[in-house]
Amino acid sequence: MRSCLLLLLLFASSISFAQVSTDQQLAQYYFSNGEFEKALPHCQNVFQKENSKFTFLRYYTCLLKTKKDKEAEKLVKKQIDIDPYSVDYPVMLAEFYETHEEPKAATKIYNKLIEENATSSVKVLEVYKAFKEKGKTELSLTILEKGRKNLGASFPLNLQFADVYLQMGQTQKMLNEYLDLLEFNKEYEEQVQTALAQRIDFTMATNPTAELLKEELLDRSQSRSSDLIYAEMLQWFFTQRKQFSLALTQAQAIDKRENSSGYRVYELANVFTQNKEYKIARKGYDYVLTNSKEKGFHFLAENALLHTYYLEVTELRNLSQDTLQNIIIRYKSAIKRLGKTRNTLTILKELAQIQGLYANQVEEGITLLKEMMFLPGLSVIQVSEIKMVLADFYVLKNEIWEASLLYMQIDNDYKFETIGFEAKFKNARVFYYDGDFQFAQSQLDILKQSTSKLIANDALKLSLLITDNYGLDSNYTAMHQFAQADLLLEQHQYTQAFILYDSILTTFPYHGLADEILLRKAQAYQQQGYWKEAITFLEKLLKSYSEDILADDALFQLGDIYENHFFDKEKAIENYKKIIFQYKGSLYVVEARKRLRLLRGDKLDLEDQM
Repeated sequence: MRSCLLLLLLFASSISFAQVSTDQQLAQYYFSNGEFEKALPHCQNVFQKENSKFTFLRYYTCLLKTKKDKEAEKLVKKQIDIDPYSVDYPVMLAEFYETHEEPKAATKIYNKLIEENATSSVKVLEVYKAFKEKGKTELSLTILEKGRKNLGASFPLNLQFADVYLQMGQTQKMLNEYLDLLEFNKEYEEQVQTALAQRIDFTMATNPTAELLKEELLDRSQSRSSDLIYAEMLQWFFTQRKQFSLALTQAQAIDKRENSSGYRVYELANVFTQNKEYKIARKGYDYVLTNSKEKGFHFLAENALLHTYYLEVTELRNLSQDTLQNIIIRYKSAIKRLGKTRNTLTILKELAQIQGLYANQVEEGITLLKEMMFLPGLSVIQVSEIKMVLADFYVLKNEIWEASLLYMQIDNDYKFETIGFEAKFKNARVFYYDGDFQFAQSQLDILKQSTSKLIANDALKLSLLITDNYGLDSNYTAMHQFAQADLLLEQHQYTQAFILYDSILTTFPYHGLADEILLRKAQAYQQQGYWKEAITFLEKLLKSYSEDILADDALFQLGDIYENHFFDKEKAIENYKKIIFQYKGSLYVVEARKRLRLLRGDKLDLEDQM
């Protein structure tokens, strides 16, 4: 008997569960399709079985949509009785009365909500949020004012007040709320800065809100000079406005008042470096070197200062020999003070690269690199990195087989690591320069599977160049000449390289290398820092070969030039967009999309950041 009863109970519960499941499915289906009459009974059944906010809202919406207003009103009132601590249902009932032309009833509910919940910070925020979600700006302000009156200084409501004043267009009051919050607790500084950055476009040349903020910060920093928070905010403000000289002056003044070691100025100088404001960055680092008493900090500032010269040389690429020589003297002076040790390895490597790649001092660079390889305490990989630069310099000297030996050593030592793949690729280029295209191709075929996407892409490009153009003329002359010209380009012998490229076009006017030659000339001008001339050749390539394989290369290089050298955001965006929409199979699509988002100020997802 007991077994039969148990079976009956199980059977009944399974039927009930199946009914609920069916109702849920039908409710979802009809509600999603806007068939509220059909959805209503199923939504009611589900709600009766499971009284949740979601099932309630769906049932309530069906009642309103099917003009069952009295039932809807009763439902909300009943829900208020069931859940008296929720503020959402009273707000919903008040909104119901408003839409049914009963404003007095609605006002009564709103006033009751405000009076009953204005003594608890949790409830104040809950009511404020409910009003805000319904667009009730005036009511949002009222509950905040009541809350501030009752809570006093025990709980700050400044962020909420600021949001309300923003909605009401009361800019001055909004700014005051943010700045008053800093007076309440300095720990809110980062939060306030984030909020202000979201609400003020600091990039605009003239922005009334930014000017109001500046005036308020100046006034507070002067009238409350003992409180450093407003002076710090001024420094932040000038940085956001890219008024870097003013920001530096402010940081130095704060540093002196705090009698600190210059750390604030050092951090700000790093920001200037990131923004490619190298001259003003060096002023910051010089300040640290002059005023800081910490030797370790001196070393960091010296490294960072010299690095700005390195960045300037490698990015501008067209500095005069006199300027380069002055930079080299500055490096040598620092090395004389700091010594040649593993701690100064970065400085030494930067000096060698400036000498060999930009100042026509390849021999001096090679001598320095050879010294570096025997510095005590270097790791094996550090020695290999130096060896790689040394091999690059041998290519510059046209000692390509000396370079090849070094590349092969690194390749053998690090067969499955990025530095090994890079060495293998550079060695393949040596054989390409020498005209041994088959061996070069065999090495490139291996590198196409490299875990390093950059090296794999470079290998693919060179491989395609050989495959597409080797053998188009009967005696392979054009491809051999092109490879020799590429070597001259690598050795910075631009005039000789151009003569060889032009001879190919003259001798083989219809050869498939014509677009490659345009791209090489554009790259040659970029290496020398002649950006306008580079643009001319890239645009020629796009005009004549827009359907060919190098069009996306040209677009990406144009985007990069406009972004990083002419600082023309709109033209950079235009070129990156063309890659994304017109060349969807391009290797540059991912990077172009990332740069496009950065230029537009979009938030990067994890994949983009990686």
